[in-house]
Amino acid sequence: MVLKEIDSKKFRDMVRVATHRIGKNAKFVNSLNVFPVPDGDTGTNMNLTIESGAKAVAENPSSKVGDLTESLSKGMLMGARGNSGVISSQLFRGFYKATQCMNTLTAQELANGFTNGVATAYKAVMKPVEGTILTVARVAAQDGANKANESDDVEEVMKAVVEGAKKALKSTPDLLPVLKQVGVVDSGGQGLLFIYEGFLEGLLGENFADQYQPDETEMDEMINAMHHQSVQSQLATQDIKNGYCTEIMVDLTADIPNKKPFNLDEFRKHLSGLGDSLLAVSDDEVAKVHVHTEHPGEVFQYGSQFGQLEKIKIDNMRIQHETIVNNNEEKQKSVDFAVIAVASGNGIRKLFESEGVNRIISGGQTMNPSTQDIADAIKKSGAKKAIVLPNNGNIVLAAKQAAEVSDIPVGIVPSKTISQGLTSMLSFNPDDSVEDNVKSMTEDLDTVVSGQVTQANRDTTIDKVEVHKNDYLGIVDGNIRVDDPDMIKATTKMIEKMLNEDSEIITIMFGRDASKKDADKVVADLKKKHDDLEFEIHDGGQPVYHFLISVE
Repeated sequence: MVLKEIDSKKFRDMVRVATHRIGKNAKFVNSLNVFPVPDGDTGTNMNLTIESGAKAVAENPSSKVGDLTESLSKGMLMGARGNSGVISSQLFRGFYKATQCMNTLTAQELANGFTNGVATAYKAVMKPVEGTILTVARVAAQDGANKANESDDVEEVMKAVVEGAKKALKSTPDLLPVLKQVGVVDSGGQGLLFIYEGFLEGLLGENFADQYQPDETEMDEMINAMHHQSVQSQLATQDIKNGYCTEIMVDLTADIPNKKPFNLDEFRKHLSGLGDSLLAVSDDEVAKVHVHTEHPGEVFQYGSQFGQLEKIKIDNMRIQHETIVNNNEEKQKSVDFAVIAVASGNGIRKLFESEGVNRIISGGQTMNPSTQDIADAIKKSGAKKAIVLPNNGNIVLAAKQAAEVSDIPVGIVPSKTISQGLTSMLSFNPDDSVEDNVKSMTEDLDTVVSGQVTQANRDTTIDKVEVHKNDYLGIVDGNIRVDDPDMIKATTKMIEKMLNEDSEIITIMFGRDASKKDADKVVADLKKKHDDLEFEIHDGGQPVYHFLISVE
Protein backbone atom coordinates (compact mmCIF):
# COMPACT_ATOMS: atom_id res chain seq x y z
CA MET A 1 0.00 0.00 0.00
CA VAL A 2 1.38 3.38 -1.03
CA LEU A 3 1.67 6.06 1.69
CA LYS A 4 1.44 9.40 -0.10
CA GLU A 5 1.89 11.85 2.77
CA ILE A 6 3.25 12.32 6.27
CA ASP A 7 0.83 13.93 8.70
CA SER A 8 1.63 15.43 12.08
CA LYS A 9 1.11 12.15 13.94
CA LYS A 10 3.51 10.32 11.66
CA PHE A 11 6.06 13.10 11.92
CA ARG A 12 5.88 13.04 15.71
CA ASP A 13 6.49 9.28 15.61
CA MET A 14 9.48 9.79 13.33
CA VAL A 15 11.09 12.34 15.66
CA ARG A 16 10.36 10.31 18.77
CA VAL A 17 11.78 7.06 17.46
CA ALA A 18 14.82 8.78 15.95
CA THR A 19 15.57 10.33 19.33
CA HIS A 20 15.30 6.98 21.05
CA ARG A 21 17.46 5.28 18.44
CA ILE A 22 20.39 7.71 18.66
CA GLY A 23 20.04 7.67 22.44
CA LYS A 24 20.36 3.91 22.61
CA ASN A 25 23.38 3.98 20.29
CA ALA A 26 25.15 7.07 21.64
CA LYS A 27 27.85 5.01 23.35
CA PHE A 28 28.64 3.17 20.12
CA VAL A 29 28.85 6.43 18.17
CA ASN A 30 31.15 7.83 20.87
CA SER A 31 33.50 4.89 20.35
CA LEU A 32 34.06 5.77 16.69
CA ASN A 33 36.76 8.30 17.48
CA VAL A 34 39.61 8.91 15.05
CA PHE A 35 41.96 9.75 17.89
CA PRO A 36 42.62 7.08 20.51
CA VAL A 37 42.02 9.39 23.46
CA PRO A 38 39.02 9.41 25.82
CA ASP A 39 37.27 12.37 24.22
CA GLY A 40 34.61 10.64 22.16
CA ASP A 41 31.39 12.55 22.62
CA THR A 42 29.84 12.70 19.15
CA GLY A 43 26.99 10.36 20.05
CA THR A 44 26.27 12.20 23.28
CA ASN A 45 26.28 15.56 21.48
CA MET A 46 23.97 14.39 18.70
CA ASN A 47 21.66 12.69 21.21
CA LEU A 48 21.35 15.82 23.36
CA THR A 49 20.86 17.98 20.28
CA ILE A 50 17.96 16.02 18.78
CA GLU A 51 16.51 15.42 22.24
CA SER A 52 16.19 19.19 22.61
CA GLY A 53 14.37 19.29 19.27
CA ALA A 54 12.13 16.37 20.18
CA LYS A 55 11.12 18.10 23.40
CA ALA A 56 10.07 21.18 21.42
CA VAL A 57 8.04 19.02 19.03
CA ALA A 58 6.32 17.23 21.92
CA GLU A 59 5.30 20.58 23.41
CA ASN A 60 3.81 21.87 20.15
CA PRO A 61 0.12 20.86 19.81
CA SER A 62 -0.15 21.90 16.15
CA SER A 63 -1.54 19.49 13.55
CA LYS A 64 0.57 21.12 10.79
CA VAL A 65 3.82 19.36 9.94
CA GLY A 66 5.39 22.71 9.03
CA ASP A 67 4.85 23.96 12.58
CA LEU A 68 6.48 20.81 13.95
CA THR A 69 9.52 21.06 11.69
CA GLU A 70 9.93 24.64 12.94
CA SER A 71 9.88 23.43 16.56
CA LEU A 72 12.35 20.66 15.74
CA SER A 73 14.67 23.15 14.07
CA LYS A 74 14.55 25.71 16.87
CA GLY A 75 14.91 23.10 19.59
CA MET A 76 17.92 21.52 17.90
CA LEU A 77 19.47 24.94 17.23
CA MET A 78 19.44 25.91 20.90
CA GLY A 79 20.38 22.44 22.13
CA ALA A 80 23.23 21.96 19.63
CA ARG A 81 26.46 20.67 21.17
CA GLY A 82 29.75 20.04 19.41
CA ASN A 83 30.39 20.17 15.70
CA SER A 84 28.23 17.13 15.02
CA GLY A 85 25.32 18.61 16.94
CA VAL A 86 25.61 21.99 15.25
CA ILE A 87 25.77 20.44 11.77
CA SER A 88 22.76 18.25 12.61
CA SER A 89 20.85 21.34 13.72
CA GLN A 90 21.69 23.03 10.42
CA LEU A 91 20.47 20.01 8.45
CA PHE A 92 17.08 20.32 10.13
CA ARG A 93 17.08 24.10 9.89
CA GLY A 94 17.23 23.70 6.12
CA PHE A 95 14.61 20.95 6.33
CA TYR A 96 12.29 23.35 8.16
CA LYS A 97 12.87 26.19 5.67
CA ALA A 98 11.73 23.88 2.86
CA THR A 99 8.68 22.54 4.71
CA GLN A 100 7.48 25.43 6.91
CA CYS A 101 4.25 26.04 4.96
CA MET A 102 3.21 22.39 4.70
CA ASN A 103 0.23 20.82 6.45
CA THR A 104 1.53 17.39 5.44
CA LEU A 105 4.58 16.19 3.53
CA THR A 106 4.42 14.43 0.16
CA ALA A 107 7.25 12.29 -1.14
CA GLN A 108 8.64 15.20 -3.15
CA GLU A 109 8.34 17.62 -0.25
CA LEU A 110 10.10 15.16 2.07
CA ALA A 111 12.96 14.83 -0.41
CA ASN A 112 13.13 18.61 -0.83
CA GLY A 113 13.46 18.97 2.93
CA PHE A 114 16.52 16.73 3.06
CA THR A 115 18.04 18.41 0.01
CA ASN A 116 17.63 21.90 1.45
CA GLY A 117 19.01 20.69 4.76
CA VAL A 118 22.23 19.64 3.05
CA ALA A 119 22.58 23.01 1.30
CA THR A 120 22.10 24.84 4.61
CA ALA A 121 24.60 22.64 6.48
CA TYR A 122 27.31 23.04 3.83
CA LYS A 123 26.92 26.84 3.97
CA ALA A 124 27.26 26.79 7.75
CA VAL A 125 30.66 25.06 7.66
CA MET A 126 33.57 27.32 6.65
CA LYS A 127 35.62 24.52 5.10
CA PRO A 128 33.42 21.46 4.46
CA VAL A 129 35.31 18.18 4.68
CA GLU A 130 34.17 15.12 2.75
CA GLY A 131 34.15 11.81 4.55
CA THR A 132 32.15 13.30 7.41
CA ILE A 133 28.49 13.71 8.41
CA LEU A 134 28.16 16.16 5.51
CA THR A 135 28.95 13.45 2.97
CA VAL A 136 26.44 11.07 4.54
CA ALA A 137 23.75 13.75 4.52
CA ARG A 138 24.48 14.78 0.93
CA VAL A 139 24.40 11.28 -0.58
CA ALA A 140 21.32 10.34 1.46
CA ALA A 141 19.46 13.44 0.25
CA GLN A 142 20.45 12.82 -3.36
CA ASP A 143 19.21 9.23 -3.27
CA GLY A 144 15.99 10.42 -1.65
CA ALA A 145 15.52 13.01 -4.39
CA ASN A 146 16.11 10.41 -7.10
CA LYS A 147 13.50 8.12 -5.58
CA ALA A 148 10.98 10.99 -5.30
CA ASN A 149 11.29 11.47 -9.06
CA GLU A 150 10.20 7.84 -9.51
CA SER A 151 7.67 7.31 -6.72
CA ASP A 152 5.10 9.27 -4.72
CA ASP A 153 5.43 6.88 -1.75
CA VAL A 154 6.97 8.65 1.24
CA GLU A 155 8.06 5.33 2.72
CA GLU A 156 10.06 4.53 -0.42
CA VAL A 157 11.72 7.94 -0.30
CA MET A 158 12.67 7.51 3.36
CA LYS A 159 14.02 4.03 2.62
CA ALA A 160 16.15 5.52 -0.16
CA VAL A 161 17.48 8.17 2.22
CA VAL A 162 18.50 5.48 4.71
CA GLU A 163 20.14 3.31 2.06
CA GLY A 164 21.99 6.34 0.69
CA ALA A 165 23.23 7.17 4.17
CA LYS A 166 24.47 3.59 4.66
CA LYS A 167 26.26 3.67 1.32
CA ALA A 168 27.90 7.01 2.06
CA LEU A 169 28.92 5.96 5.57
CA LYS A 170 30.81 2.96 4.19
CA SER A 171 32.74 5.29 1.88
CA THR A 172 33.91 7.70 4.59
CA PRO A 173 37.21 5.88 5.30
CA ASP A 174 38.10 6.19 1.60
CA LEU A 175 37.44 9.94 1.66
CA LEU A 176 39.11 10.75 4.98
CA PRO A 177 42.48 8.94 5.33
CA VAL A 178 42.62 9.18 9.13
CA LEU A 179 39.43 7.08 9.33
CA LYS A 180 40.97 4.33 7.20
CA GLN A 181 44.16 4.55 9.23
CA VAL A 182 42.30 3.78 12.44
CA GLY A 183 39.74 1.47 10.83
CA VAL A 184 36.48 3.23 11.65
CA VAL A 185 33.70 5.05 9.82
CA ASP A 186 32.87 8.68 10.57
CA SER A 187 31.16 8.98 13.95
CA GLY A 188 28.93 11.91 12.97
CA GLY A 189 27.83 10.08 9.84
CA GLN A 190 27.00 7.00 11.90
CA GLY A 191 24.97 9.13 14.27
CA LEU A 192 23.03 10.66 11.39
CA LEU A 193 22.32 7.19 10.00
CA PHE A 194 20.80 6.18 13.35
CA ILE A 195 18.58 9.27 13.22
CA TYR A 196 17.44 8.53 9.66
CA GLU A 197 16.82 4.87 10.54
CA GLY A 198 14.69 6.07 13.44
CA PHE A 199 12.72 8.28 11.04
CA LEU A 200 12.04 5.26 8.85
CA GLU A 201 11.01 3.06 11.77
CA GLY A 202 8.69 5.74 13.09
CA LEU A 203 7.19 6.21 9.63
CA LEU A 204 6.57 2.47 9.21
CA GLY A 205 4.91 2.41 12.64
CA GLU A 206 5.91 -1.14 13.50
CA ASN A 207 5.86 -1.62 17.29
CA PHE A 208 6.57 2.03 17.92
CA ALA A 209 3.16 3.44 18.81
CA ASP A 210 2.92 5.25 22.15
CA GLN A 211 1.97 2.91 24.97
CA TYR A 212 0.00 3.41 28.14
CA GLN A 213 1.14 6.41 30.22
CA PRO A 214 0.56 5.95 34.00
CA ASP A 215 0.08 8.72 36.54
CA GLU A 216 3.61 9.87 37.33
CA THR A 217 2.94 12.36 40.15
CA GLU A 218 4.26 10.23 42.97
CA MET A 219 7.29 9.05 41.01
CA ASP A 220 8.15 12.60 39.93
CA GLU A 221 7.98 13.86 43.51
CA MET A 222 10.37 11.12 44.67
CA ILE A 223 12.79 11.80 41.82
CA ASN A 224 12.77 15.55 42.38
CA ALA A 225 13.46 15.04 46.07
CA MET A 226 16.36 12.71 45.29
CA HIS A 227 17.85 15.13 42.77
CA HIS A 228 17.66 18.22 44.98
CA GLN A 229 19.01 16.36 47.99
CA SER A 230 22.06 15.34 45.97
CA VAL A 231 22.60 18.76 44.40
CA GLN A 232 22.52 20.45 47.80
CA SER A 233 25.26 18.13 49.00
CA GLN A 234 27.67 19.40 46.34
CA LEU A 235 30.11 21.92 47.75
CA ALA A 236 31.64 23.08 44.47
CA THR A 237 31.27 22.44 40.77
CA GLN A 238 34.58 20.58 40.60
CA ASP A 239 33.33 18.19 43.30
CA ILE A 240 30.56 16.86 41.06
CA LYS A 241 31.83 13.44 40.01
CA ASN A 242 28.81 12.43 37.92
CA GLY A 243 27.74 15.48 36.00
CA TYR A 244 24.65 14.44 34.05
CA CYS A 245 21.31 14.24 35.82
CA THR A 246 19.71 11.50 33.74
CA GLU A 247 16.08 10.43 33.82
CA ILE A 248 14.31 7.78 31.77
CA MET A 249 10.92 6.16 31.82
CA VAL A 250 10.64 2.60 30.51
CA ASP A 251 7.29 1.33 29.29
CA LEU A 252 7.49 -2.26 30.51
CA THR A 253 4.35 -3.24 28.59
CA ALA A 254 5.86 -2.47 25.17
CA ASP A 255 6.54 -5.38 22.85
CA ILE A 256 10.15 -5.08 21.69
CA PRO A 257 12.57 -7.56 20.09
CA ASN A 258 14.72 -9.61 22.50
CA LYS A 259 12.95 -8.15 25.51
CA LYS A 260 14.43 -9.14 28.87
CA PRO A 261 12.37 -9.94 31.97
CA PHE A 262 12.26 -7.06 34.44
CA ASN A 263 13.37 -7.42 38.04
CA LEU A 264 13.50 -4.19 40.02
CA ASP A 265 16.22 -5.31 42.43
CA GLU A 266 18.53 -6.41 39.63
CA PHE A 267 17.63 -3.27 37.70
CA ARG A 268 18.67 -1.07 40.61
CA LYS A 269 21.83 -3.07 41.26
CA HIS A 270 23.07 -2.62 37.71
CA LEU A 271 22.23 1.09 37.56
CA SER A 272 23.98 1.72 40.87
CA GLY A 273 27.23 0.88 39.11
CA LEU A 274 26.66 3.59 36.51
CA GLY A 275 26.49 6.57 38.87
CA ASP A 276 25.11 7.89 42.13
CA SER A 277 21.93 9.49 43.54
CA LEU A 278 20.00 6.59 42.07
CA LEU A 279 16.26 6.27 42.39
CA ALA A 280 14.53 3.52 40.40
CA VAL A 281 10.83 2.90 40.95
CA SER A 282 8.27 0.76 39.18
CA ASP A 283 4.52 0.06 39.21
CA ASP A 284 4.74 -3.10 37.03
CA GLU A 285 3.78 -1.20 33.87
CA VAL A 286 6.40 1.51 33.89
CA ALA A 287 9.81 2.00 35.49
CA LYS A 288 11.21 5.44 36.11
CA VAL A 289 14.87 6.15 36.79
CA HIS A 290 16.82 9.10 38.15
CA VAL A 291 20.61 8.78 38.31
CA HIS A 292 23.60 11.10 38.23
CA THR A 293 26.12 9.63 35.81
CA GLU A 294 28.95 10.52 33.45
CA HIS A 295 27.55 8.17 30.80
CA PRO A 296 23.84 8.76 30.06
CA GLY A 297 24.03 6.55 26.97
CA GLU A 298 24.76 3.50 29.11
CA VAL A 299 21.65 4.18 31.19
CA PHE A 300 19.56 4.46 28.00
CA GLN A 301 21.05 1.29 26.55
CA TYR A 302 20.42 -0.75 29.68
CA GLY A 303 16.87 0.52 30.21
CA SER A 304 15.91 -0.17 26.60
CA GLN A 305 16.37 -3.92 27.12
CA PHE A 306 13.20 -4.08 29.24
CA GLY A 307 10.78 -2.01 27.20
CA GLN A 308 10.30 1.15 25.20
CA LEU A 309 12.10 4.26 26.45
CA GLU A 310 9.92 7.31 27.08
CA LYS A 311 10.58 10.88 28.24
CA ILE A 312 14.37 10.79 28.15
CA LYS A 313 15.85 13.76 30.04
CA ILE A 314 19.44 14.87 30.65
CA ASP A 315 20.62 17.96 32.52
CA ASN A 316 24.25 19.02 32.79
CA MET A 317 24.54 19.65 36.53
CA ARG A 318 27.95 21.27 36.26
CA ILE A 319 26.49 23.97 34.04
CA GLN A 320 23.43 24.26 36.30
CA HIS A 321 25.66 24.64 39.33
CA GLU A 322 27.85 27.20 37.57
CA THR A 323 24.75 29.22 36.74
CA ILE A 324 23.72 29.29 40.39
CA VAL A 325 27.22 30.26 41.50
CA ASN A 326 27.53 32.91 38.82
CA ASN A 327 24.18 34.41 39.77
CA ASN A 328 25.14 34.58 43.43
CA GLU A 329 28.66 35.96 43.12
CA GLU A 330 29.08 39.71 43.27
CA LYS A 331 31.84 39.60 40.71
CA GLN A 332 29.27 38.45 38.16
CA LYS A 333 27.71 41.91 38.01
CA SER A 334 26.75 43.32 34.64
CA VAL A 335 29.61 44.80 32.62
CA ASP A 336 29.75 46.87 29.48
CA PHE A 337 32.02 44.43 27.60
CA ALA A 338 32.01 40.77 28.71
CA VAL A 339 34.53 38.08 27.92
CA ILE A 340 33.08 34.57 28.27
CA ALA A 341 35.31 31.50 28.27
CA VAL A 342 34.60 27.76 28.20
CA ALA A 343 36.81 25.90 30.66
CA SER A 344 36.88 22.96 33.06
CA GLY A 345 38.96 22.84 36.22
CA ASN A 346 38.96 25.22 39.15
CA GLY A 347 42.56 26.29 38.63
CA ILE A 348 41.98 27.08 34.97
CA ARG A 349 38.89 29.09 35.93
CA LYS A 350 41.00 31.22 38.24
CA LEU A 351 43.62 31.78 35.54
CA PHE A 352 40.99 33.07 33.11
CA GLU A 353 39.42 35.26 35.79
CA SER A 354 42.83 36.72 36.66
CA GLU A 355 43.22 37.75 33.02
CA GLY A 356 39.89 39.57 32.95
CA VAL A 357 37.35 36.94 31.88
CA ASN A 358 33.96 37.86 33.35
CA ARG A 359 32.10 34.57 33.07
CA ILE A 360 33.10 30.92 32.79
CA ILE A 361 30.98 28.19 31.19
CA SER A 362 31.89 24.75 32.50
CA GLY A 363 32.82 22.50 29.64
CA GLY A 364 35.49 21.38 27.23
CA GLN A 365 36.49 17.97 25.97
CA THR A 366 33.73 15.35 26.56
CA MET A 367 31.44 18.05 28.00
CA ASN A 368 30.57 20.47 25.19
CA PRO A 369 28.16 23.25 26.19
CA SER A 370 25.18 23.74 23.89
CA THR A 371 24.26 26.77 21.83
CA GLN A 372 21.66 27.54 24.50
CA ASP A 373 24.24 27.33 27.31
CA ILE A 374 26.48 29.85 25.55
CA ALA A 375 23.59 32.12 24.59
CA ASP A 376 22.37 32.08 28.21
CA ALA A 377 25.83 33.04 29.48
CA ILE A 378 25.94 35.96 27.04
CA LYS A 379 22.50 37.14 28.12
CA LYS A 380 23.17 36.76 31.84
CA SER A 381 26.38 38.75 31.59
CA GLY A 382 24.19 41.84 31.15
CA ALA A 383 26.83 43.25 28.80
CA LYS A 384 26.28 45.48 25.78
CA LYS A 385 28.83 43.48 23.76
CA ALA A 386 30.79 40.29 24.31
CA ILE A 387 33.67 38.06 23.23
CA VAL A 388 33.47 34.26 23.53
CA LEU A 389 36.52 31.99 23.87
CA PRO A 390 35.43 28.39 23.04
CA ASN A 391 38.89 26.95 23.87
CA ASN A 392 38.01 23.77 22.00
CA GLY A 393 37.61 23.16 18.28
CA ASN A 394 34.43 21.19 18.87
CA ILE A 395 32.73 24.18 20.51
CA VAL A 396 33.49 26.90 17.95
CA LEU A 397 30.42 26.24 15.78
CA ALA A 398 28.05 26.22 18.77
CA ALA A 399 29.57 29.52 19.91
CA LYS A 400 29.01 31.03 16.46
CA GLN A 401 25.36 29.94 16.52
CA ALA A 402 24.95 31.48 19.97
CA ALA A 403 26.37 34.74 18.64
CA GLU A 404 23.87 34.73 15.78
CA VAL A 405 20.86 34.44 18.10
CA SER A 406 22.13 36.96 20.68
CA ASP A 407 20.66 40.46 20.99
CA ILE A 408 24.04 42.14 21.42
CA PRO A 409 27.18 42.21 19.23
CA VAL A 410 29.18 39.06 19.97
CA GLY A 411 32.59 38.13 18.57
CA ILE A 412 34.06 34.63 18.54
CA VAL A 413 37.81 34.19 18.96
CA PRO A 414 38.30 30.64 17.56
CA SER A 415 40.59 29.38 20.32
CA LYS A 416 40.97 25.61 20.14
CA THR A 417 42.88 25.08 23.38
CA ILE A 418 43.00 26.51 26.89
CA SER A 419 46.51 27.79 26.15
CA GLN A 420 45.31 29.71 23.11
CA GLY A 421 42.44 31.21 25.07
CA LEU A 422 44.70 32.42 27.87
CA THR A 423 47.21 33.90 25.42
CA SER A 424 44.52 35.71 23.44
CA MET A 425 43.40 37.54 26.60
CA LEU A 426 46.69 39.46 26.59
CA SER A 427 45.38 41.44 23.62
CA PHE A 428 41.90 42.12 24.93
CA ASN A 429 41.11 45.83 25.21
CA PRO A 430 37.68 46.74 26.67
CA ASP A 431 37.88 50.14 24.99
CA ASP A 432 38.13 48.63 21.49
CA SER A 433 35.25 47.38 19.35
CA VAL A 434 34.20 43.73 19.14
CA GLU A 435 35.67 43.49 15.63
CA ASP A 436 39.05 44.98 16.62
CA ASN A 437 39.31 42.71 19.65
CA VAL A 438 38.47 39.61 17.63
CA LYS A 439 41.14 40.54 15.09
CA SER A 440 43.92 41.24 17.60
CA MET A 441 43.05 38.31 19.87
CA THR A 442 42.83 35.89 16.94
CA GLU A 443 46.24 36.99 15.69
CA ASP A 444 47.70 35.95 19.05
CA LEU A 445 46.49 32.36 18.65
CA ASP A 446 49.44 31.51 16.40
CA THR A 447 51.99 32.77 18.92
CA VAL A 448 51.48 29.84 21.28
CA VAL A 449 52.14 26.13 20.77
CA SER A 450 49.66 23.97 22.70
CA GLY A 451 50.34 20.54 24.11
CA GLN A 452 48.11 18.01 25.86
CA VAL A 453 48.97 14.78 27.65
CA THR A 454 46.38 12.06 28.12
CA GLN A 455 46.06 8.28 27.98
CA ALA A 456 45.18 6.21 24.93
CA ASN A 457 42.07 4.05 25.05
CA ARG A 458 42.93 1.83 22.09
CA ASP A 459 45.84 0.50 20.04
CA THR A 460 46.36 2.13 16.67
CA THR A 461 48.79 4.07 14.51
CA ILE A 462 48.26 7.79 13.95
CA ASP A 463 50.55 10.11 11.98
CA LYS A 464 53.21 7.36 11.95
CA VAL A 465 53.11 7.17 15.75
CA GLU A 466 52.41 3.68 17.08
CA VAL A 467 49.93 4.07 19.92
CA HIS A 468 49.37 1.50 22.66
CA LYS A 469 46.35 1.33 24.91
CA ASN A 470 46.90 3.02 28.31
CA ASP A 471 50.15 4.64 27.15
CA TYR A 472 50.51 8.39 27.60
CA LEU A 473 50.09 10.48 24.47
CA GLY A 474 51.65 13.85 23.72
CA ILE A 475 49.35 15.84 21.42
CA VAL A 476 50.80 19.01 19.88
CA ASP A 477 48.31 21.40 18.27
CA GLY A 478 45.91 18.52 17.65
CA ASN A 479 48.46 16.02 16.31
CA ILE A 480 49.73 13.00 18.23
CA ARG A 481 53.50 13.33 18.42
CA VAL A 482 54.52 11.09 21.33
CA ASP A 483 53.56 7.72 22.84
CA ASP A 484 55.24 6.49 26.01
CA PRO A 485 54.17 4.24 28.90
CA ASP A 486 55.70 6.73 31.36
CA MET A 487 53.75 9.96 31.97
CA ILE A 488 56.80 12.11 32.82
CA LYS A 489 58.79 10.89 29.82
CA ALA A 490 55.83 11.38 27.49
CA THR A 491 55.38 14.95 28.72
CA THR A 492 59.08 15.80 28.48
CA LYS A 493 59.36 14.34 24.96
CA MET A 494 56.29 16.27 23.86
CA ILE A 495 57.60 19.59 25.17
CA GLU A 496 60.92 18.98 23.39
CA LYS A 497 58.99 18.71 20.13
CA MET A 498 57.16 21.97 20.92
CA LEU A 499 60.33 24.04 21.33
CA ASN A 500 62.03 26.20 18.72
CA GLU A 501 64.77 28.83 18.81
CA ASP A 502 62.28 31.54 19.85
CA SER A 503 60.75 29.65 22.77
CA GLU A 504 61.00 31.50 26.07
CA ILE A 505 58.23 30.55 28.50
CA ILE A 506 56.73 27.13 29.23
CA THR A 507 53.49 27.04 31.21
CA ILE A 508 52.45 23.70 32.73
CA MET A 509 48.92 23.13 34.04
CA PHE A 510 48.53 19.80 35.82
CA GLY A 511 45.10 18.17 35.98
CA ARG A 512 43.15 15.96 38.34
CA ASP A 513 45.17 12.87 37.44
CA ALA A 514 48.58 14.49 37.95
CA SER A 515 50.27 16.51 40.71
CA LYS A 516 52.67 19.38 41.27
CA LYS A 517 55.30 16.78 42.11
CA ASP A 518 54.84 15.32 38.63
CA ALA A 519 55.11 18.79 37.08
CA ASP A 520 58.29 19.50 39.06
CA LYS A 521 59.84 16.30 37.66
CA VAL A 522 59.05 17.45 34.12
CA VAL A 523 60.67 20.83 34.77
CA ALA A 524 63.75 19.24 36.34
CA ASP A 525 64.26 16.99 33.30
CA LEU A 526 63.88 19.89 30.87
CA LYS A 527 66.22 22.23 32.78
CA LYS A 528 69.07 19.77 32.24
CA LYS A 529 69.07 20.78 28.56
CA HIS A 530 67.28 24.12 28.60
CA ASP A 531 68.44 26.23 31.53
CA ASP A 532 67.55 29.40 29.59
CA LEU A 533 63.81 28.70 29.58
CA GLU A 534 61.32 30.08 32.12
CA PHE A 535 58.75 27.74 33.65
CA GLU A 536 55.37 28.42 35.26
CA ILE A 537 53.37 25.69 37.03
CA HIS A 538 49.65 25.94 37.83
CA ASP A 539 47.12 23.56 39.34
CA GLY A 540 44.58 23.48 36.51
CA GLY A 541 42.34 20.82 38.01
CA GLN A 542 41.16 19.83 34.53
CA PRO A 543 39.72 16.38 33.71
CA VAL A 544 40.88 14.14 30.82
CA TYR A 545 44.28 15.77 30.34
CA HIS A 546 47.07 15.08 32.83
CA PHE A 547 48.94 18.12 31.57
CA LEU A 548 48.08 21.13 29.45
CA ILE A 549 51.21 22.83 28.15
CA SER A 550 51.81 26.12 26.38
CA VAL A 551 55.10 27.26 24.86
CA GLU A 552 55.53 30.91 23.99
